[in-house]
Amino acid sequence: MKSLLHAGRFLFQDMASTIFFLVLFMLTRNVPLSVAVGMALGVVQIAWQYVLKKPIDTMQWMSLVLVMGSGAATLLTHDPRFVMAKPTLIYLVVGVVMLKPGWMVRYLPPIAMEVVPDIGALFGYVWAGLMFFSAGLNLLLVFSLSVRDWAAFMSAWGLGSKLGLFLIQYATMRIIGVRRRRAELMPA
Repeated sequence: MKSLLHAGRFLFQDMASTIFFLVLFMLTRNVPLSVAVGMALGVVQIAWQYVLKKPIDTMQWMSLVLVMGSGAATLLTHDPRFVMAKPTLIYLVVGVVMLKPGWMVRYLPPIAMEVVPDIGALFGYVWAGLMFFSAGLNLLLVFSLSVRDWAAFMSAWGLGSKLGLFLIQYATMRIIGVRRRRAELMPA
């Protein structure tokens, strides 16, 4: 359970401004307010780590750049189609970044890095695949759903697909890790 909480904490931190944006938007239906507060949260997260002199990971910088860039564009255009299509670009950029070998190391507890680093690396590519699939799905839905229906579906998909893959990865790595540990302990 400690390993699950370790990985979940970093995942939540990286997704905090997005989650906050979605929750606030669903409650208020106010795009400018939701975008501005999401942008502010992204800046506060990075500033807090800087003040604490903690290293800021590449994924965190990328997340901030995407939040700031897409947020600014949304506030400037006031175009709902842009708001709807924006996640496609974000998913594509995140997918490309996730193709970098070893990006997942930050999310893995030390025991996983010791026993199943290869499975962690493999799941890095699975995550990239999920991002590319989500980009295509979002673009398809931009042209086939109303703004309200799109927001509801993509909010559920965004959180649900990531939580689902996170749990699949955790269970897979745990099962394989336990098997490998047992095999190491078996007398030859």
